[in-house]
Amino acid sequence: MRSKTLVAATATTMLALVLGGCAATPESSGPTTLTFWCWGDRVKAKVEAYNASHDHIQIELTDAGGGADSSSKLVTASRAGNAPDASCIEYQTIPAMVVAGTLADISEYTEDIKDDFSEATWNLTTFDGAVYGVPQDVGPMVFLYNKARLDELGVSAPKTWAEYADAAAQVRTADPNAYLGTFSPGEFANFAGLSQQAGASWWTVNGQEWSVGIDDSASLQVADFWGDLVANDLVKAEPLLTPEWNTALNKREILSWAGALWSPGVLNSVAPDQAGEWAIAPLPQWTEGDERVALQGGSALSVTKDSKHPKEAAEFIAWMNASEEALTMQIRSGQYPASVIGQEMAVTSDPPAMMVGQADYWDIANKTAENVLSSISWGPNVNTASSAFLDAMSTAINDGTSFADALADVQKIVVDDMEKTGFKVAD
Repeated sequence: MRSKTLVAATATTMLALVLGGCAATPESSGPTTLTFWCWGDRVKAKVEAYNASHDHIQIELTDAGGGADSSSKLVTASRAGNAPDASCIEYQTIPAMVVAGTLADISEYTEDIKDDFSEATWNLTTFDGAVYGVPQDVGPMVFLYNKARLDELGVSAPKTWAEYADAAAQVRTADPNAYLGTFSPGEFANFAGLSQQAGASWWTVNGQEWSVGIDDSASLQVADFWGDLVANDLVKAEPLLTPEWNTALNKREILSWAGALWSPGVLNSVAPDQAGEWAIAPLPQWTEGDERVALQGGSALSVTKDSKHPKEAAEFIAWMNASEEALTMQIRSGQYPASVIGQEMAVTSDPPAMMVGQADYWDIANKTAENVLSSISWGPNVNTASSAFLDAMSTAINDGTSFADALADVQKIVVDDMEKTGFKVAD
């Protein structure tokens, strides 16, 4: 659900890399055992199902955590020559994995499942004609809200971000203990998605020259918007999923989340007794009538260059992301599949527990997926950007200073890091 911009964004770097799949080893008499790094209970259940139904390949799963921790561990292991056979990787970190030479090209093993995914989704893991993973899930951004509480307070779900600001003020007036939503300084991917929705493009490349636009006009618009809400105490400025945040959610004092299609499962794990109170709606729009949204999160399963069994590893990750059995388990767990078949299967499934009773849940979900922006690319130092964003926004919140200035600080840190690493960056 992204365009070929991401392909272009890594093509230049790819010319300097020697990447590719390892030759498969001869089959032995016993099963081939593969090591696999991922995270989360839903993956554990799928691996157990795979092992129960396959005799010739068996999987040893290690929970490697998620996000930046997982990708850093994978690069370190790859440099030492002992990376696992396969691993889960978030889409925004794949370019860095390709640049680092961590992943194997599995093109020759994935032709049979390529058409199970839209071209835009398949391009998330395809660079310079090589395939570096099979898409697992996607996270189109949506608006999740406690419909029961907003109805009680007489507040309507906002359709635009201007309406969101008005609704935030209405909630504070109706219940001084409650907030419509949260601004978290640690939610780099969320802020990136909202900026992309507004028209931002944070990393692009032309030939061998990169451009970085983290503080472009669209991103500054988003920064000013949230900065004003925080300054006027209209949203709660604190990290998500802390004990304090979880308590406020359970007390029904946090009433919405501009998140992604994986967010209902998170809410259910924190406040299960609110099942049926919540609903989803399309993400509020910066420009009325513009339905486009970005992805927040999502991951693929990749084969590493260290694998001595790339063919078997590719067979395993294809089953995990394209088989009917695995897709059924994925949907039941609340994860939105990347495959077209999985998305079609989801329509006939029950909504997640938090939205039980919302008859149009999957209609909204699938329409949102159709409207995902197709021109988003990520750069080679996303982890650096994420860390800088956390530091800069936390400081701005604590000191009451400008969010726009904080974003400018992030821009400088990212550019300096790229230039230090050897990338040519436009002025």
